[in-house]
Amino acid sequence: MSRIYLDHAATTPLRPEAREAMLRGFEMWANPSSPHAEGRKARAALEDARERVKAALGWKGEVIFTSGASEAAAIAITQADADEQLVSAVEHNSILSLAGGATVIPVREDGLLEDAAFERELAACSKPLVIVQTENSETGVDQDIGAIADRVREVGGLFLSDASQSAGKSAFLPYEYEADMIVVSAHKLGGPVGIGALLVKDFAMLRAVGGQERGYRRGTENLPGAMGFAAALEACTKPYVRNDVDEPLEQLLHEVRVLGGRWINDGYGFIHAIAMPGLSGKAQLMRFDLQGISVSQGSACSSGSLHSSHVLKAMGVPDVEAERTIRVSLGWNTTREEVERFCEAWLKMAREGAERAA
Repeated sequence: MSRIYLDHAATTPLRPEAREAMLRGFEMWANPSSPHAEGRKARAALEDARERVKAALGWKGEVIFTSGASEAAAIAITQADADEQLVSAVEHNSILSLAGGATVIPVREDGLLEDAAFERELAACSKPLVIVQTENSETGVDQDIGAIADRVREVGGLFLSDASQSAGKSAFLPYEYEADMIVVSAHKLGGPVGIGALLVKDFAMLRAVGGQERGYRRGTENLPGAMGFAAALEACTKPYVRNDVDEPLEQLLHEVRVLGGRWINDGYGFIHAIAMPGLSGKAQLMRFDLQGISVSQGSACSSGSLHSSHVLKAMGVPDVEAERTIRVSLGWNTTREEVERFCEAWLKMAREGAERAA
């Protein structure tokens, strides 16, 4: 029986369209910044990929290609024309480490920003950079980006949203374009590893440092990656998670509660955090792996850490429950049969645990 991969929030398989585009890009090996004919040809292909990324995302502003989401966030956080920084408590670890001196905004038990604290901190700032993700990489919680964007704009601040887990998977809604800067990752949506982008409304929002990408980053441009990125986005034409694929998880939700487990986020989507009673997340990972099913315990950057999830802690999830939580994330090529097999394996594992405890 073939293995089942349900860790797409960490990374997802390369789409065939992206692979083909990259192969074409490798044939144009010249540096896009070189002035000769080969360089100009590569530059034309790079700019074509940039326009295609903008078109696929419906973005009207500028696009800076980066080595990935982490670098895109680093450019925004370190080069934004702002005096202070506010960051949500449930951002990705890479964001929190980059914004080490920022004021942290707590979240409620449902993972959404704590409104009163946000308003209080916002009122105390003169020209803030507010950093709030669109969708959480561990729980799948969607923030109210429209309301946040409205408030940041009212105080004259800048708004950065990390859309690594949503771009290309669900269509940007009109209010999400109100963010001043958006972080996008290629390998989360079927593009290649090693490339991402910072969408920025206006270059004037950033301080230039010299080098490539209009002077906002250094390093030779990754042409094959950019071409693969554009092709992957253009292939994102169908709903990322289809109702027929997601349906078994909706049925599992009831069973989880009956058995005394917890679904951390009751929303339906492609990232799910599920706590199983009586069995640690690490033990679950090993047992699922032995059954040919790949899941994870939190985000990839912290799943090997001895520390508990900062996201679940910020949501007030008890340590004992957080320690029993695994993450299941669906992808562009996930099938209903794969989801059904996972649900059957989860229920069997939980029921056996309940029998042992009885």
